[in-house]
Amino acid sequence: MTSTTNLAAGLTAGHRERLMLMAREVSFDTGTRLFDEGMRADRFWIVRTGTIALDLHIPGRRAAVVESLGHGELVGWSWHFAPYVWHLGAEAVSPVRAHEFDAEAVRAMCLRDPEFGRAIADWVGRVVAHRLHATRVRLLDLYAPYGSGSVL
Repeated sequence: MTSTTNLAAGLTAGHRERLMLMAREVSFDTGTRLFDEGMRADRFWIVRTGTIALDLHIPGRRAAVVESLGHGELVGWSWHFAPYVWHLGAEAVSPVRAHEFDAEAVRAMCLRDPEFGRAIADWVGRVVAHRLHATRVRLLDLYAPYGSGSVL
């Protein structure tokens, strides 16, 4: 778990409380696909328990897992940026309990409260940067002749 993808480190207590007012509890069995690349991104999750693998479709090969997410971590960022289409896929690799959020409702809340909106945008932006780096490292590990060279 990283500080950039974790809710507790990503938002102030006040902003976390406001966001959590919009949450509903959900659960997923092992093997459940939350979303696939190219699907409409109309919701997002924060993991309570369990593990979710983020994967990237690679033509002619099995999907590459680029990151595993656990307690307190944000699952999904594509809901925040038009055209609201998933850029990765996600699957529960263990039983998962999570908080689910309606993306349109959260975006509307961000518009009504610019300070809250900036906090969410900053957090989601940091998550995007982290996921981009994690994806790059994973793909280099899989396909580059000498791997990524990363010690992460």
